[in-house]
Amino acid sequence: MFRFRSARSRPAVRFAAAAALVGAMIAGLAPMQASASSHREAPLISGQPQYDNTDVYAFVSPDKPDTTTLVANWIPFEDPAGGPNFYKFASDARYDLNIDPDGEGGADLTYRWTFKDHYRSGNTFLYNTGPVRNLSDQTLNFYQTYNLELVRRHNGVFQSSTTILKDAPVAPSNVGKASMPDYASLRSQAVRSLPGGGKVFAGQADDAFFLDLRVFDLLYGGNLSEVGNDTLRGYNVNTVAIQVPSKLLLESQKQPIIGVWSSTSRRGAFGDYQQLSRLGMPLVNEVVIPVNNKDRFNASSPWKDAQFGKYVTSPELPKLIQAVYGIKAPAEPRNDLVQVFLTGVPGLNQPPNVRPAEMIRLNTSIPPSANPKRLGVLDGDNAGYPNGRRLTDDVVDISLQVVEGELLGAKNDLGDGVDANDKPFGTSFPYVALPTSGSDTRPAAAPSKGAATPQSNTPQGGTQQDGIQGSGAMRAGGGNATSGQSTQARDGMTQLNADNAASRVPSDRLPAPVAAALAAGMVALAAGVVLLGRRRTRSSA
Repeated sequence: MFRFRSARSRPAVRFAAAAALVGAMIAGLAPMQASASSHREAPLISGQPQYDNTDVYAFVSPDKPDTTTLVANWIPFEDPAGGPNFYKFASDARYDLNIDPDGEGGADLTYRWTFKDHYRSGNTFLYNTGPVRNLSDQTLNFYQTYNLELVRRHNGVFQSSTTILKDAPVAPSNVGKASMPDYASLRSQAVRSLPGGGKVFAGQADDAFFLDLRVFDLLYGGNLSEVGNDTLRGYNVNTVAIQVPSKLLLESQKQPIIGVWSSTSRRGAFGDYQQLSRLGMPLVNEVVIPVNNKDRFNASSPWKDAQFGKYVTSPELPKLIQAVYGIKAPAEPRNDLVQVFLTGVPGLNQPPNVRPAEMIRLNTSIPPSANPKRLGVLDGDNAGYPNGRRLTDDVVDISLQVVEGELLGAKNDLGDGVDANDKPFGTSFPYVALPTSGSDTRPAAAPSKGAATPQSNTPQGGTQQDGIQGSGAMRAGGGNATSGQSTQARDGMTQLNADNAASRVPSDRLPAPVAAALAAGMVALAAGVVLLGRRRTRSSA
């Protein structure tokens, strides 16, 4: 005769208690999963490059002005020769490009890429077993495919999900000339047409972000001695890009402004997804959000960005520049930065009844420029940043000049001395430059882009004022700046070293091997408790 025990029988209670204890221990030892984006700028995501958004671009297509192109990059600092396991999208992630068509801060539309790994043979260590001339070649031993979905929501509530492309090929890593003698052909094969119009691409590309990362050595060495070198020269990224008729992204033809950002979510043990990374406007999480909130920012949604507003209205970067170089920080609160980073600029790219939220805002009714200017709106080119972001926009120089008060009348021509990408961009979709080949060796010292395309001595958008250059009042290290130092200052200063600050925060977590051993011990303890309970129950029955 069977006896049905209550869920509150002693063995069950012991099991529940032990399981809860094990769960608590493991949760305390494991890193948090709901956090982390852009070139290693947040503590948690710096250790998970496959999920790390690096940049987002949104612009009206220059060769098809009735369409909008969106580009997002992941996996920073891909060394072209980094085999034998080259660079792939994660197969347990959702790579999303989100669109807000009404200014309310939510993703009413999401284009979602999910990837699948394929091996033709497991009996070799090679990525490819011979020259690859077509994506279908059997010599391409490892390859990926993806599905593309369109997710629709209304007021934050899920409405539908439609698969619009299935098992599309990914352009592989550019292993080298012997392996892939015509990589441009492989790239073109990975561009696919979409039903209803448009195109899509996924694969490796040159990192389109150009800047000098020596800013992290106390603002270019503390005396502007380390400027003008594109630190990302020669590195690749993994890219997704999509081009669609602009009308498909709009709530109505009367409201042509959209908000765009990317996000990455990773599947957990129980099949649920948690957001690890988020990226809209460049440099925000790198130089605006402090290290104690970077992971929270990356795990959050734009419609909750009011919690980070104080970092925009009272930014840290101008204070650092004033302390190091003597350039007076603009007065606060910085409502000009609120417009640039959170709401859009009135009359340019601010939607009606906008909710402040960090994302790229693009006015799709502004036609592309015949001759794009690298400083975008600051130089009279309204088709450029911060109205969307084109591949050629010099967002470091633009952001630095705005942070130092350009929109408040403090005209300046500050920059980092890197004015253009090292590789030419394409003239048609997907526009991103071809990735650097593994056959191409990186020089020991890359030449300065600033030297090839020097900044104008005439400030863009105004005259020199208020001690930023003209008065000679800029100082370095507390002393008076020489004219040479003043000239150097125009070629320096961009971002705050978030990662270095994060590395100095003491960790209260155990090393991974110790954590794993302790977790295993707790599981064994739980099992012992359950077995002991069962034996005692049987003996008393």
